Amino acid sequence: MWKWIQAFASPQNFYRISKKLIPWFLYPFIALTLVGLYWALIKSPPDYQQGESVRIMYVHVPAAWMSLFIYVVMAVAGAIGLIWQIKLANVVASVSAPIGAAFTFLALVTGAVWGKPMWGTWWVWDARLTSELILLFLYLAYMSLNNAFDNPKTAAKASSVLAIVGLVNIPIIYYSVEWWNSLHQGSSVSVTKVSMQIDMFYALLLISFAFKFLYGTLVLMRSRDEILVREQNSRWVKAIIIGDNK
Repeated sequence: MWKWIQAFASPQNFYRISKKLIPWFLYPFIALTLVGLYWALIKSPPDYQQGESVRIMYVHVPAAWMSLFIYVVMAVAGAIGLIWQIKLANVVASVSAPIGAAFTFLALVTGAVWGKPMWGTWWVWDARLTSELILLFLYLAYMSLNNAFDNPKTAAKASSVLAIVGLVNIPIIYYSVEWWNSLHQGSSVSVTKVSMQIDMFYALLLISFAFKFLYGTLVLMRSRDEILVREQNSRWVKAIIIGDNK
């Protein structure tokens, strides 16, 4: 198993295999998005309290989930790069940061749009909102630190340490509505309960899976480009460039 992982983690092997994997992520993303939008906009009913504005949930909640999920992936990949010196892990961590930052920004913006009719204001210094904003700053700090060094190895080490330390913010975001008094509503979906109408749950689930396949697609595409930059002096990269120019 370990030998297979090491073989796949080789930049050359990953570049070759990832091209075949991209459609397996891209097409499910498109299909799930179309079905999810149908379920979110047509099948699911308006909320008895929030009315039609509840439909913002179908973007806001999956985006917030993805912001946490991608940060954990980024930190774990960074740790793997630090411990086992696997180049691909550092690449995955690096390309995940801007994707995670985009999902975090989307969660904050949609949360503000949703909060205006519900709370009467665009923003409050609520525990969950504030910790989610800190998460965005962690993503931005990671990207800044990753670009602050000319040596890729030094950049990877410094930014990976930051990502690992920043993991402490993830449980704070998740449990903030339970630990402190919060305007933000509690979780309607957890491992043990689903406290929402079933069509709403299906729509939320479909969009959530669509976002994960989108993340997989973007990571594969961006990783391929990043590998070509980092391995530009390798023979196999030069061979690809020569072949593309023929």
